[in-house]
Amino acid sequence: MQLSIIVPTYNEAPNVAELVRRVAAAADGIDAEIVFVDDSTDATPDVVREVAASAPLPVRVIHRDRPSGGLGGAVLEGFAAAAADACLVIDGDLQHPPEKIPELWQRFSRGDVDVVIASRYAGGGTAHGLADRTRVMVSKVATALTRAMFPIRLKDVTDPMTGYFLIDRRSVDQALLKPRGFKILLEILARRPLRVAEVPFDFADRHAGESKASVRQGVHFLTQLTGLRFGKMSLFAVIGGLGAVANIAIVWGLTQLGVDYIVAAIVAAETTIIGNFLLQERFVFHDMREHASGGWLRFAKSFTFNNAEALIRIPIMALMVETWHFSAVVATAITLVVAFFARFVFHSLVVYAPRKPGAEPSRARRIVEEIDAQATAPGEL
Repeated sequence: MQLSIIVPTYNEAPNVAELVRRVAAAADGIDAEIVFVDDSTDATPDVVREVAASAPLPVRVIHRDRPSGGLGGAVLEGFAAAAADACLVIDGDLQHPPEKIPELWQRFSRGDVDVVIASRYAGGGTAHGLADRTRVMVSKVATALTRAMFPIRLKDVTDPMTGYFLIDRRSVDQALLKPRGFKILLEILARRPLRVAEVPFDFADRHAGESKASVRQGVHFLTQLTGLRFGKMSLFAVIGGLGAVANIAIVWGLTQLGVDYIVAAIVAAETTIIGNFLLQERFVFHDMREHASGGWLRFAKSFTFNNAEALIRIPIMALMVETWHFSAVVATAITLVVAFFARFVFHSLVVYAPRKPGAEPSRARRIVEEIDAQATAPGEL
């Protein structure tokens, strides 16, 4: 097998037959297969199996009942299942014209690059398949921002967020990747230096179905970009920043209602401590939870430390207000910034520290973990 064509799909049943027909025609003369990695809730996997029965090239489908990592995770699963080391990734909505496959394959076959990218912004490429001017502008701004944040790794790349590319999977260190969105090429390019070539293409209109683009996808992209560039501390800072804004807003709202600023600061601190922990569990330290202590114990450590920090921070804030005549809001903001680094270090090294291999847990720890297991066990209505 020379080429494995990976197609990640989510509810693309109306496009499957036409996609397979056009891919088969384009790949004529190449020993190729198509591997659908499907996260659909519609009939897409059944349609793939039906089309595969009469397709002129091998067609397989991997349906993921419990998808992880979004589209990026689907692509990596396709790499793992591929019969060939040369893997071409293409969307299932036909906005990536399969007729470009021979050109991508020919360029890759020269053997002097690790990845060939189909680019909307290289010479002759277009992005007219984007729905409107707003999406075109958003795409260009996002591309410019991405290239600015990785000026060395992406110096030869005009379209790092395309989903249409051909890569030697042996050049991808999957252990380094943290797929959590749909820009898997960006993840690959940012993790290690690769030899890159580009082929221009026309980004077409969807053949059928609805676009998956959304505000949520935009948030995922920004989270992914921030995490790639700055690591966990940046995500921790983003959540801390959101918590700080919420903290200040709560202090302001309660003081406006006549609540004493000390009481307002305590209420704001407790509320944001809990909210920050939940967000950090989900977005910052999610990959460390499996090897750390149980959920309730992690919460206890985080809650205790943050309250201890607040017991130090709030008197300092009071000193700033009463003695140095800062406003309550400004004093809150300054002390929160100072506390950020201590919080990050403690959470990284203590709250999410891996358990010692072979060490017997203490009796107290066993009790807490048993309570944790019982509290989080599925129930019945």
